[in-house]
Amino acid sequence: MNYLSWLLVISGAFLLAERLRPARPQPLVRPQLANDIVYLLFHGHGWAVLTGGLAGAVAAMSRDGLSSLGALPTSGWLDGRSFAVQFVVYLVLSDFLQWCVHNLLHRVPWLWEFHKVHHSIKQMDWAGNFRFHWMELIVYRSLLYLPLLLLGGDAEPLFAVALFATAWGHFNHANLRVDIGPLGRVFNSPRMHLWHHDTSDEGGRHKNFGIVLSLWDWLFRTAYWPRERAPHELGYPTDDEMPRDLARQLAFPLFKRRP
Repeated sequence: MNYLSWLLVISGAFLLAERLRPARPQPLVRPQLANDIVYLLFHGHGWAVLTGGLAGAVAAMSRDGLSSLGALPTSGWLDGRSFAVQFVVYLVLSDFLQWCVHNLLHRVPWLWEFHKVHHSIKQMDWAGNFRFHWMELIVYRSLLYLPLLLLGGDAEPLFAVALFATAWGHFNHANLRVDIGPLGRVFNSPRMHLWHHDTSDEGGRHKNFGIVLSLWDWLFRTAYWPRERAPHELGYPTDDEMPRDLARQLAFPLFKRRP
């Protein structure tokens, strides 16, 4: 199956899981759900294919050019390695790079303006995983092509990592009553990620940047997780500026509401 088919299967599985074991009472059709479904299809298929293809092409051309100049070996470190080795290396390295980018999205003011679209979520569920500004994929892909350039490797492990990260991203955002126990020191989870979307400054404004792995937050002391309770409110302090219609969200912050 292609990525879109897997995305629809993964989304359907989490839709069902949330009905069976919800963490919070939420309606099946919540506000902004229609927007989030469009985000899912746009970012999960069209825009992702375009940006991913460009990143891969640039990485391949850069590698060929640098190899011809003798600046890089003709084969990457992962070429010829087993599927399992390639999967683990790509997962850990790409997740760390995404943790770094996510950190920048919060700390660099002009990047934060784009990231506000994702943090305008008020009711968390699996569909919120793909509510983000189209500019974010450009920022992420710009850095993620580096391991492709340096490491080489095969398409199949990369595809498997993309599916795993998608499923785990759905899991992090899902309205699921689940506790992963000690694994929470390594992997992100719905209860921990909920605090990343906390609208207050409890625990600091910059916390829980993990995508798949929470390990980076524990290592770099950006983790905050009072396990006995959830945040009182999700969003960001000035989230009333965020338009509700999809067209203006996609054009945000060019047409943000001014005070």
